[in-house]
Amino acid sequence: MGTKTGTRRITVAQAVVEYLSKQYTVDTVNGVDYRERLIPGTFGIFGHGNVAGVGQALKQYQQLDPTIMPYYQGRNEQAQVHQAVGYARHTRRRQTFAISTSIGPGSSNLLTGAALATTNRLPVLLLPSDTFATRAADPVLQQLEQPYAYDITVNDAFRPLSKFFDRVNRPEQLFSAFHHGLRVLTDPAETGAVTISLPQDVQAEAFDVPDEFLAEREWRIRRPDADDQDIARAAAAIRAAKRPLVIAGGGVLYAYAADELARFVELTGIPVGNTQAGVGVLPWDHAQSLGAIGSTGTTAANAIAAEADLVIGIGTRYEDFTTASRTAFQNPDVKFININVAAIDAYKHGTTLPIVADARKALAKLNAALGGYRVGADLEQKVAAEKQRWNTTVDEVFDTRHTPLPAQNEIIGATSRAMDAKDVVICAAGSLPGDLHKMWRVRDPFGYHVEYAYSCMGYEIPGGLGVKRAALAEAANGGTQRDVVVMVGDGSYLMMHTELVTAVAERIKLIVVLIQNHGYASIGSLSESLGSQRFGTQYRALNQEQHSFDEGDTLPVDLALNAESLGVKVIRVEPGEKVIAELEQAIRDAKAAPEGTGPILIHVESDPLLDAPSSESWWDVPVSQVSELDSTKQAFQTYTDHKARQRKLLG
Repeated sequence: MGTKTGTRRITVAQAVVEYLSKQYTVDTVNGVDYRERLIPGTFGIFGHGNVAGVGQALKQYQQLDPTIMPYYQGRNEQAQVHQAVGYARHTRRRQTFAISTSIGPGSSNLLTGAALATTNRLPVLLLPSDTFATRAADPVLQQLEQPYAYDITVNDAFRPLSKFFDRVNRPEQLFSAFHHGLRVLTDPAETGAVTISLPQDVQAEAFDVPDEFLAEREWRIRRPDADDQDIARAAAAIRAAKRPLVIAGGGVLYAYAADELARFVELTGIPVGNTQAGVGVLPWDHAQSLGAIGSTGTTAANAIAAEADLVIGIGTRYEDFTTASRTAFQNPDVKFININVAAIDAYKHGTTLPIVADARKALAKLNAALGGYRVGADLEQKVAAEKQRWNTTVDEVFDTRHTPLPAQNEIIGATSRAMDAKDVVICAAGSLPGDLHKMWRVRDPFGYHVEYAYSCMGYEIPGGLGVKRAALAEAANGGTQRDVVVMVGDGSYLMMHTELVTAVAERIKLIVVLIQNHGYASIGSLSESLGSQRFGTQYRALNQEQHSFDEGDTLPVDLALNAESLGVKVIRVEPGEKVIAELEQAIRDAKAAPEGTGPILIHVESDPLLDAPSSESWWDVPVSQVSELDSTKQAFQTYTDHKARQRKLLG
């Protein structure tokens, strides 16, 4: 094949596929090196943009050696990104997938996935096809034309959604595009969606590729150490504090810092509240664990947060749910120490004590610097009392029985009891994430996977499938055996359930608990609290006279039958006095099924009007300042009262 020494004449797409097959991440944790294949496979849906390029290359290498670059089917391009993101999170950002698409709608279908990946700081490699670089055929099918800028294509929409974007208009540009793209992909501080746009004619173009481009390459994950002076200042601030509190985010898990955090809080007695991404940093019953914090937090974490004079944020980006829209911390003298590998997060809230460093390395230094320090007995006693108050609250809602339709609280309790400690629960949108955040009793660092940075409806099933792929690979390599259980409401299910067909095709045992609410339960509750009376959130027939969907008959939609039609094994849990016991048994039966039997969906109805226990917290969603509705007027007064407690949080 080669035409001169040190090169091979292959197409751009063939070079891309072979290059990606040779890339590895190397990560050092506690002196041990872990070497993983960065891109273990490629997803693709083929059309005229990539069928003769990346599609041909994948087929060619599949025939030569299927292990070079395994190809995976999918039913929706956005869902393929979600699979890659789920896989990336479970592998702690050491691995992800590449996704190839055709031009036009195939490419733009990736946009939501790109936004989700970048918002969550999770790596995914997007390879959308593009229009002809040569413009030999112009305009082509699905080409976007702008009269003011003819070089703009649909793929330019990826620029603000990606952490790295490039377009390979010439074969020679491939080298720098992928070198810098993978640099960003493997950077803990910068990672997210990496988008490299590939014009359809360039994909099929042949050129001389240097051997060194196709050689194996290792990408060492950077884990920067903390500056000694920063640690000294932080240690002094901690020693001076009377009410310190740790907020632990996903960065603790990505840094493999859970053990170091446990040592830190056990030595100092400092309590910990966790974000959505940080669930699992400590077991739920750990003495220093207050559980979830913020708008969807526990009353325990929020009570301690209200009085905290020092907040130690570790690996958190401080989204509004975490800070209860900047009402969580009411101590007028509160200060912030922010430990984060990303400077943008380390400097948040105007802190004067940012530590830009790997969470595990920073905690190790803090542990050494704080020898002999421990919080006062009064704080420890209050932590224990608040934990007991909240645990009693959760026990009560888990054990309450509503008939014939259970509350979502009861469904969560049954699911938790039926799952093993090492299993993984998956969720993303609706009322479930908030209820899971405050009530889920996590027992393993990998046991909780709720996508809440973008909270994307429809993520649950494809994201769960990505987690299951990672769990299967983990088990195949001698690691932990895990079942993956997706919890999803009917609203999110209807958004994107098609990857169940992917699970059927590959016989992947993904367990799905589908909760039928007959509408958007979360937004319905929010709408009611804002004075809008659950407008437009119920699945009902149209009332023609009022042009309203709020009063008509419940739609005769059978989602269990829908899943069965896709080839999924379905277990129906009927309403009644035994619904929770039967649900728990159904989950146990699904877990007992052997791997390779395909997806199993458990259908259960709930009463969406039965709320979870209050977090005694708030979330800022504006209310109409003037209205003809009394309900809206009352809601605006409540909103005004909460706004009065909102702070700038500079410290």
